[in-house]
Amino acid sequence: MGHTVRDWMSTPVIFIDPESSVAHAMTLMRRRNIHSLVVALDQGYGIITTTDIRDKIVGAERNPAETKVREIMTTPVATARPAWSLKDCSLKMQSLNIHHLPVADESGGLIGLISATDIFTAVEEIGWEGDE
Repeated sequence: MGHTVRDWMSTPVIFIDPESSVAHAMTLMRRRNIHSLVVALDQGYGIITTTDIRDKIVGAERNPAETKVREIMTTPVATARPAWSLKDCSLKMQSLNIHHLPVADESGGLIGLISATDIFTAVEEIGWEGDE
């Protein structure tokens, strides 16, 4: 395709505190029309997604107002690099069975987030040329 993660990632990264309630995370996601939030930890990052909420809150019949983000987040989190091709990113997501990847620069700082929806949008908008 010739396009990179940098071309299609979302910025800025939206963070949430691990001690926040899942109800707060849900409100933040809905208001920003996003499906994941990055959790800043003392060591590294976590992520909370709508899939986590579906499976670990709704499916488990837990009260989101009484559940902390840290209780259902996924950690550690794999990251993508901005120079990766969309194909490389897609293969990484597939191998990990995930739909969201924070994007880290060379120093490990998060500069964006790419999702399966972003890749879908890229393919729909620019078409698929395949590898040369």
